[in-house]
Amino acid sequence: MKITVLDGYGLNPGDLSWEGMARLGDLTVYDRTPAELTFERSKDSEILLTNKTVIDGKTIEKLPKLKYIGVLATGYNIVDTETARKHGITVTNIPAYSTMSVAQMVFALILAVTNRVEHYTEENRNGKWSRNPDFCYWDTKLTEISGKTIGIAGLGHIGKAVAGIALAFGMKVLAYTSKSQEELPDGIKKCDLATLFADSDIVTLHCPLTPDTRHMANKERIATMKQGAILINTARGPLVDDRAVADALAEGKLRAFGADVMTTEPPAADNPLLSTPNAYITPHVAWATEEARRRLMQIATDNLAAFIEGRRVNII
Repeated sequence: MKITVLDGYGLNPGDLSWEGMARLGDLTVYDRTPAELTFERSKDSEILLTNKTVIDGKTIEKLPKLKYIGVLATGYNIVDTETARKHGITVTNIPAYSTMSVAQMVFALILAVTNRVEHYTEENRNGKWSRNPDFCYWDTKLTEISGKTIGIAGLGHIGKAVAGIALAFGMKVLAYTSKSQEELPDGIKKCDLATLFADSDIVTLHCPLTPDTRHMANKERIATMKQGAILINTARGPLVDDRAVADALAEGKLRAFGADVMTTEPPAADNPLLSTPNAYITPHVAWATEEARRRLMQIATDNLAAFIEGRRVNII
């Protein structure tokens, strides 16, 4: 059975092993595959694994040997699942492998704003503390998050994990969710989206990207937020309107914006958020802890092994 990984570098830049996958068939791994080479590299494969390389309907139609597409991520919008289903091709994904890693990043971004560890570390490297006449100094606002209200838009695996950490910090937790109040863990209060944005000191987005959630954080909604609120996005870039967020930062409406995702990735060099003060942007790495990537690799291998054995695991 010929197995082709179209873009393996994101998952495994060299610190993990493909050995488990290689035991299941004749494995070829490409670091990256440009669109013009997708068909050429896929044409003899029964198994395709992809992270961000698009496998559209036209490509699927030209791959009669193809039996299985494994998405090396949770989101699977890069695969034309309808065409795959029409041709009897199984598609799987990797759910919930990075829950705690992403929740950790949410608080890394929040604490970057409230405690400014990197700023003070750099200042001290430049001799600021050594030259200071007092035993301590600070030149930024420092904030204790205990007692503050965090609003979580979307209460899936990651949203719940964020809520648990927030409660451990002593925060008040609001949640915009389809779940009923009775279904929510103690300490989490259900509310509508307008209330969540208006009443929270920190808003963090954990929704899927749909036509209804695109630009959820737009000019009008940001205007309803508390003066000096913090906005966090580790879900999908287009949940926020980049221009509206950049303007709100420049005007001081938002104290800070922390994001691990952007509207386009990599972002355009002229994206306003890249040059706006108090925008804390990381390059889509929340999922990429070694622990999360090891889980992803293992689940991807298990998914394929189950398919070969005739079992249905993580089928889309």
